[in-house]
Amino acid sequence: MILSISNFFIQRPVFSTVCSIVITLLGLACIPTLSIAQYPEIAPPQVSVTSNYTGANAEVVESTVTNLLERELNGITGVKYIKSTSANTGTSSINLTFDLGRDQDLAAVDVQNRVSTVLSRLPGPVTQTGVQVVKANNNFLLAIGLYSDLDQKTGKDLYDDIYLSNYADLYLADAVKRIKGVGGVQIFGERKYAMRLWLDPERLASRNLTPQDVVTALQEQNLQVGAGQIGQPPAPAGQQYQYSVTAQGRLKDAAEFGNVVIKSASNGALVRFKDVGRAELGAENYGSVLRFTPNDRVTHRGVGLGINQQFGSNALDVAAAVKAEMVNLGKSFPPGMRYAVAFDTTTFIEAGTKEVLQSLVEAVVLVVVILFLFLQNWRSALITAIVIPVAFIGTFIFVKLLGFSINTLTLFGLTLATGLVVDDAIVIIEDISRRIQDEGMRPREAAMESMNVLFGVVIATSLVLITVFVPVAFFPGTTGQLYRQFALTIAFSVGVSTFNALTFTPMLSALLLRPGQTPNNWFFNGINWGIDKTRESYARGVTQAIRLKRTVIIFFALALVLTYFVYNFVPKAFIPDEDQGIFITVVQAPEGVSLDYTEKVLEKAEAILKQQPEISNIFAVGGFSFSGATPNNGLIFSTLKPWDERSGANQSLQAIIGGFFPKPFGLFPKLASIQEAVVLPFNLPAIPGGATSI
Repeated sequence: MILSISNFFIQRPVFSTVCSIVITLLGLACIPTLSIAQYPEIAPPQVSVTSNYTGANAEVVESTVTNLLERELNGITGVKYIKSTSANTGTSSINLTFDLGRDQDLAAVDVQNRVSTVLSRLPGPVTQTGVQVVKANNNFLLAIGLYSDLDQKTGKDLYDDIYLSNYADLYLADAVKRIKGVGGVQIFGERKYAMRLWLDPERLASRNLTPQDVVTALQEQNLQVGAGQIGQPPAPAGQQYQYSVTAQGRLKDAAEFGNVVIKSASNGALVRFKDVGRAELGAENYGSVLRFTPNDRVTHRGVGLGINQQFGSNALDVAAAVKAEMVNLGKSFPPGMRYAVAFDTTTFIEAGTKEVLQSLVEAVVLVVVILFLFLQNWRSALITAIVIPVAFIGTFIFVKLLGFSINTLTLFGLTLATGLVVDDAIVIIEDISRRIQDEGMRPREAAMESMNVLFGVVIATSLVLITVFVPVAFFPGTTGQLYRQFALTIAFSVGVSTFNALTFTPMLSALLLRPGQTPNNWFFNGINWGIDKTRESYARGVTQAIRLKRTVIIFFALALVLTYFVYNFVPKAFIPDEDQGIFITVVQAPEGVSLDYTEKVLEKAEAILKQQPEISNIFAVGGFSFSGATPNNGLIFSTLKPWDERSGANQSLQAIIGGFFPKPFGLFPKLASIQEAVVLPFNLPAIPGGATSI
């Protein structure tokens, strides 16, 4: 009964063809819906809790905010570890890392519920500004630098960073956030407009005032109130009109803030704010600075937009949509305002995907060519060329059903499976061809006879191959998460190819193969002569090896010893360190230094980086790091020119950094020579999210 399955498809070529077409169409329909990424998502989910205690130092923030939140957050289901930072700027940052596989949305809800229970015990200024709970994602898909042209007269930027920040906040950030697949937008060097009030301690003391008196007066007088209506019912009979009363609400400019009454003396004199301080329109926060150097090598003070990707979205589509949206938004920029893509991680994903696809095509072509040279029948090669794409495309059905993505590992799995998925087809085609040529059978009869013999063999070999790869999918931890898609992609491709080998391949062989197709010319005769000589040499070698059993065992033992030494000699790594076209320079200044000090260090580092011709642009952020925002930290993202413009051995990222290459142009020793801070260049983590604590 089971053996008749193949005969059923051989006798019904239309039905067999339709089955293969349906598999192909379903696979083609799934491919556009799959997300494209460099690697599977293996970074554990993170949730961050951020608050600000204005005016407090790190010790006060730690004792009154961070400790209370940590004590309440401890013990949440699935938390691996908690990392917190309390800064002298009054910022408290807590990062919770959850177990791999924990749903990030549910984790954020659990954290939000715990935070809400402790809000009443936090200081008033903290609850007023709010405690933010967000799904952390430190992996920036791309960054955009916003800057302005230089004034030809003064040589300075036409627009300062406050204007650029306000423009980005009003017109750019929200528009980018609405793009499908964008998880968030972070503004580097943000300078939101705010009214800054500066107090003179001596004037306050002379009038017996404290800063709290000023705060109280502002809270009482800087209000937006509903003044009600005139003529609203119930009203006297004959009331003809009804008006809404418009009252002056919040203060709008520095002059109005200066006239706020702080105190009235016993003699009726009024003490206004301008008597004890001054008001000015400035930025809400000066805690970070953004320096952007585009291709023209001119450094501008501006702002940057860091775009995060939503989990599960297509990185290439998101990046393309953001760039297209920025083109549209750029049309309405004020004269002299510019933008440029500072760095884009999808260029490496796109280049890597193309390389793997090219390798996949080359592998398929190589298999078909080798099959043609050995079987010496173009019909056999044609059958193989038809069967392989069906198996590959059909695999994407299972990739979609399991929630996988198109990434380096899934494509590499398909490349590796090229030789596996064609094995069954080769065995079947070769046996059917042999029966037609040597035994004189008709094609359909030869196909049925071959499948009666090979049906169980094909299933057995396929099950053995599948059982080799399936256990990898059950590996725990990061390793299992990383290689699960690789292993299951191969397993499902083998499964689809097995179905084709039992149905589609024998049907095509019965239709296409014909007797007397073996060519007789010098080219194929030479190949046959070489194959025969190789077969004879192999037989003699096996016979000789059987006679010299001890010698073979000794060589085998020596090979094991050599393998052991080579294994210990070859460098080991979880993932190869690749040239992604971007590298990060970490700036760590001494504790307690100001942001101005850190910016001067950034200037020195930029001067060194500008001298490297392979660097296309520089995106430097002062007062920022992945582990916390403090004035003594800084990061510089340097984007290299495209790979086709860096074909030399000394133009790779590893050689440019120069940390392990004793070359005079290496950046590692040059940046390390800066005495004011620790300045070290690093390659991006091999796996996004695998290392973000720098």
